[in-house]
Amino acid sequence: MRSALARSPEPALVEGEFAFTRDDFARIAALLYEQAGISLSDSKATLVYSRLAKRVRTLGLSGFEDYCDLVESRDGVDERGHMLNALTTNLTRFFREPHHFEHLRDKVIAPKVDHIRSGDRVRLWSAGCSSGPEPFSVALSILSLIPDAADLDVKILATDIDTNMIRQGQAGIYSEEMIDGIPPGMRSRWLERDPQDRSQWRLGPEPRALVAFKPLNLMAEWPVKGPFQAIFCRNVVIYFDEPTQEKIWSRFAPLLGTDGRLYIGHSERLGAAGGAYVSDGLTVYGTRPEGARAGGRA
Repeated sequence: MRSALARSPEPALVEGEFAFTRDDFARIAALLYEQAGISLSDSKATLVYSRLAKRVRTLGLSGFEDYCDLVESRDGVDERGHMLNALTTNLTRFFREPHHFEHLRDKVIAPKVDHIRSGDRVRLWSAGCSSGPEPFSVALSILSLIPDAADLDVKILATDIDTNMIRQGQAGIYSEEMIDGIPPGMRSRWLERDPQDRSQWRLGPEPRALVAFKPLNLMAEWPVKGPFQAIFCRNVVIYFDEPTQEKIWSRFAPLLGTDGRLYIGHSERLGAAGGAYVSDGLTVYGTRPEGARAGGRA
């Protein structure tokens, strides 16, 4: 808690129900960077205010200065979780950037179908899975080749920092609009109307059995071992600064198998971490042999 002497009137950065100053914004931005690696520019001030004003109101606080004191305090652990959930962006849809799923199906899974049916282990990771469309798109792509994949040693790890998104993914229920990107054949075979709400759709038992949702902060320790045949981390690190992006890309490389692939967003670049990878298509990368890795940019 900062002393009363340190508190002085400041002009509001955003006009609204609660006072929100540049200092308030800087404190929240610093904590978000520390906790999640996300960089906030001043242009995000209105977004931060609109998303966190609800928390200030719910907690019965007088304004953002008190809110900052809380989330910075030892007693603010739970509220820091609420803050992260509120400020992380969760734009997602099924089969977003469809060429990635075609590549996964044709280049990664199809050549291994016989081996998978014979018991080979397959592990895939959707890092920054939001509410689940990405890992379920991976699951549907696999099921299109191996309809009984859920009975084999095939698992998809789906992780996100936002625990609300994890719960939505575990529920596996989506609106008509959300499932629009799923091809009709897949939809009729692997989805069903939610019996509780006929306007919603539920993923069937086969794709749900393939996906395990877990909370995970990419800036913290990763309780994963690999090797993964594929890692999807798309449109996630665009919210990080360049050194943090390159750190994340570098941490993925040792977790990929010798024939594993990394799928990244269309606007993302590997930067200095590109020395660990070799291009295998549009924003798709395999790993270089250890001795052939260089520090060049990709």
